[in-house]
Amino acid sequence: QVQLVESGGGLVQAGGSLRLSCAASGSIFLISTMGWYRQSPGKQRELVASITNGGAADYTDSVKGRFTISRDGAKNTVYLQMNYLKPEDTAVYFCNARLGSFVDVWGQGTQVTVSS
Repeated sequence: QVQLVESGGGLVQAGGSLRLSCAASGSIFLISTMGWYRQSPGKQRELVASITNGGAADYTDSVKGRFTISRDGAKNTVYLQMNYLKPEDTAVYFCNARLGSFVDVWGQGTQVTVSS
């Protein structure tokens, strides 16, 4: 079993920054990839950024150049640094851990609200 605990959401003005954290515990050796998804009302959950055990990162086009995902192996924590935030970034952000190839574990979600 793997558990994920997120923190760091909040309210920020457009152009501001936030950093999300996701701490993993339990059978973390099973984790292959970690990522951040987001979901806003009436929309499907979308992948924002992901990072492999080897450190390879990938981003959805709308956040490239603004968001950075990183991973601290010693702390079993993944971060999402979000800069130059826009109102359209407003959503609930979920941490995700992929176990092996097929099993997904989710955090409880943290609200990010960007005011214009």
